[in-house]
Formats: sequence, C-alpha cells, structure tokens
Amino acid sequence: MIAIEVLRPGAFSTIQDLGRFGWAHLGISPAGAADPLSLRIANRLVGNEDNAAGIEMTLTGATFRFRCPCTIALTGACIGTDSVPTFEPVEMRAGSELECAHLREGARSYLAVAGGVQVPRLLGSAATLFAAGCGGFEGRPLRRGDIVEAGNSVRRCSHVVDPARLRALARRRTTIRVSRGRHHHRFGADAISQFYAATYRVTTQSNRMGLRLEGEPVRLSGMDELLTEGVSLGAIQIPPSGQPIVLFVDQQTTGGYPVLANIISADLHRVGQLQPGDNVRFELVSIPHALQELREQERELAEAFGW
Repeated sequence: MIAIEVLRPGAFSTIQDLGRFGWAHLGISPAGAADPLSLRIANRLVGNEDNAAGIEMTLTGATFRFRCPCTIALTGACIGTDSVPTFEPVEMRAGSELECAHLREGARSYLAVAGGVQVPRLLGSAATLFAAGCGGFEGRPLRRGDIVEAGNSVRRCSHVVDPARLRALARRRTTIRVSRGRHHHRFGADAISQFYAATYRVTTQSNRMGLRLEGEPVRLSGMDELLTEGVSLGAIQIPPSGQPIVLFVDQQTTGGYPVLANIISADLHRVGQLQPGDNVRFELVSIPHALQELREQERELAEAFGW
C-alpha cells in the first residue's frame, strides 16, 4: 500500500468516488465528486477505473507527502502549483511533497493516485457524506496528520493524451443547460421567461448540499401548498423568496418547493466548479438534446484517451 500523509488539509478536502446511488428511498443522498468528469479524467490518467476514489479539494488546495513512489494526476480547477502539471500523469518519488495552493478558475480540484485511495466502502461507495458523518475517511474532511492509503499500482494511461484537449473537455460554462422540472408547467409564462433571461450569482451560503443563487426573484403563484416529494440531483427549486436553489451531490432527497428545472447530466460537472461570487445563467433544452449532449461528451472523453 502507498501511504500519503496530509501536511496541510486545505479548506475542505474529502475522499470521493462517483457517488452512492440507489439509496434515495432511504433518505441517503448520492454524495460523490462534485465534478465527476474531472475525477474520471484523473483516474484514467493513472490507469484506474473511473469510479476509483480520489481526493477532492475545495477552494484551496492541500499539501501531501508521498511515503512511497507512485503515479498521480491533478485535474479540475486550475491549481496554484508550479511543481506538478495538471491533466497529465506525474511520477512522485518516495518522500516527495505536493503543495497545492489556492484554486483558480473553478471551485474544486482532484487528486488521483494509481491504485485508488483505499477506505472502507459504505453501501458500495467510498464517497464522503459529510452531513451524515459517514463514508470516506471517517466520514469527515481530511485533517493535518491523517495518513491516507492508496493501492500499490504502477499502472498509468497507456495512451499519450493531450492535456489541452482534456482541459477543454472539462472547461467551465457560464450558461448551464437544463430540462423542464417537475412543476415547470405550473409557473406563469412571465416567470419562466424571466428565469431564463436572468443572471444569478452564487452566494456564500452554497455548499455540496445545494447552491443558493441570488438575482431577480422568480414570481410564484398558486404553489405555496405543495406536498413534499422526492427530488433529484440537479433540481432547481424555487422557495417563497423566489431565489433559486440548485440541489447538489449532498442534497436532501425530498423537498416541498416547486422545481422549475433540472440541470442536464452533461453539465452537472460544471456546477461543481461554480464558486461563491460566480455568475450563472440557464438555458432550456429538450430531453433528446440533453441525451445527445451526454453522448457527445462521452464520445469526446473516449477519443481523448484513444478508446
């Protein structure tokens, strides 16, 4: 096994894989990487399966010491480190340190290690669900002095990849595409037009459970008494204030606010890179278009790795 010592944990660094799906009926949210595409890219660069666990760093980077030689990859937000390039595999020597400073042009960065981070799996996943204190590394963010173990693998991507192509694939968008939500038809035409024309700002009250937005309030009419029902990852709820809330990876699994729209799967990773102060707009697309965008994303990812 490879031992990785946490010298500086950063603001909020957790162990994440692609999530814990299939348990919403028991009130268990998926958790997992906020930017799953970047984690998948990092894993492929070091020869892991897509769902291997890695380290997600939020807003600020962490510092690690590798006690054994290993292959790593950093992806996601542009990160302030001059020693290790991003979006390509890097060989680390025993005793070497990786210092990741602040994150730029995004909210989260991912560290994958060949062999994957090794933690006990809960309900089939290594993902940290911080609100419930379970999964990942003791159900919590990493702390100084923690020793994280990873598999002892020397595998790495056998295909020569173009880092610029991978960065372009994972690029951020200021316009997020959505499909119609559960209650879209119950909003008035003016409210719907206003929502798609508006620019919203991500507030400091945002986290992995949900992104709170502020801007021109969406007007509600006749939807104050909705029954609580199941809600999906990426649902955009409109509370009485009219300020949208985007339910995210650590979301609650039920809610009583009307759902105007839902982030399409191909853009969920871009939501994970939004940070407080960022502006965002929404574009309505059809379900067939959303499916086509997801197929195109998967095709580009496969081609980037020579599959």
